[in-house]
Amino acid sequence: MPEQSDNTVNKLVDHFFRHESGRMVAVLTRVFGFANIEQAEDIVQDTIIRALETWRFGRLPDNPQAWLYRTARNKAIDLIRREKVKHKIETELAPLLKSEYTLVPAMSEMFKENEVKDSQLRMMFACCHPAITKEAQITLMLKTLCGLSTKEIGRAFLSNEETIQKRLYRIKEKIKEEHISLDYPGADRMPARLDSVLKALYLLFNEGYNSSHPEKLIREDLCEEAMRLTILLTENEKTNQPYTNALLALMCYHASRFNTRLDDNGFIILLKDQNRKLWNHFLIERGNDYLNRSAYEDLIHEYHIEAAIASVHANAKSYEDTDWPLILKLYNSLANRVQNPVVSINRCIALGEVKGYEKAIEELEKINGMSENCYYNASLAEMHLKAGHKKEALKYFQHALTLTSSNAETELIRRKINLCKE
Repeated sequence: MPEQSDNTVNKLVDHFFRHESGRMVAVLTRVFGFANIEQAEDIVQDTIIRALETWRFGRLPDNPQAWLYRTARNKAIDLIRREKVKHKIETELAPLLKSEYTLVPAMSEMFKENEVKDSQLRMMFACCHPAITKEAQITLMLKTLCGLSTKEIGRAFLSNEETIQKRLYRIKEKIKEEHISLDYPGADRMPARLDSVLKALYLLFNEGYNSSHPEKLIREDLCEEAMRLTILLTENEKTNQPYTNALLALMCYHASRFNTRLDDNGFIILLKDQNRKLWNHFLIERGNDYLNRSAYEDLIHEYHIEAAIASVHANAKSYEDTDWPLILKLYNSLANRVQNPVVSINRCIALGEVKGYEKAIEELEKINGMSENCYYNASLAEMHLKAGHKKEALKYFQHALTLTSSNAETELIRRKINLCKE
């Protein structure tokens, strides 16, 4: 059989790792117990390595997902058959796993689609156990269920890789100490845990939408995974809440613009220059639908407001037709609810469109602690450029250039610098 090219196999394995690793880890953690999550992760890692080795030197399987599931299942079965491992399993499945007659059927059942979904839901809420801090909850979800690297998680938290690695170690020790299991929380504890779950999915989507990868500004696979897990929540009666639908609406609106955010050279196309005819209008309609579903109670969450802002942009016929006063009003409401410098920056941009760029500059200069942030400097530079202050704009664009590792952002800032010099 012909050997597959390394590049082809690497891309395929990376794709399936991103999409299936979290599902496999969830199933295997349900088998072995949350305290043994590292055991589950090791099996999945071994499965991915086996895929790289096998697929490169042989024929690619007709169904890669089934191949991965079968390999992970068989590795788990081999491990369980060792007597010393059997006695360590204390999950609800333990009795079935200790008998050779029920071991294989039970493991095969666990990898069926309905059980995979249930395992993922259980994992999401176990990660968000109250014994674990809010920040640690989201970190654990991003690592185990969503497949993000420690570097990607660090970027999401504006932290570094070493800090995330230490945090993950402490979390796993906490899980063992507290004997945390993969059980659904009671009705009284569900809302608090759901909030953490949704925050993790929000951060995952953001990492995909504006990636930390130097050569890939957009990572659609991460966004798709965030949307898939959020859809999973809307399909469950316990988690199909107004703010779940609001978050999914927000994701749909942003994802609708994927095809127009970069040109053929990978250069950034700003919102006002995007071809709206090429936006995914099916996703915009889905966003409208989910936003309508989110309005069936009086509860207003920050996701409702962010989705409403995205809705105004997505449904405007042109940049000039955008209802900027409404967007400013929504940002004012959002800024009153959340203390987030990015929200404050975005509010100032909307302010510039409504009350003038001088006013936007004045408000941007009031934001503290963002002087070494690329987005802040680029936004301040843009307001100065629109106000006709090319010298000031040049200064902030040049500083912004030193604060990004993204090739696409670097190219955009350089274009802006050239405008300042004209």
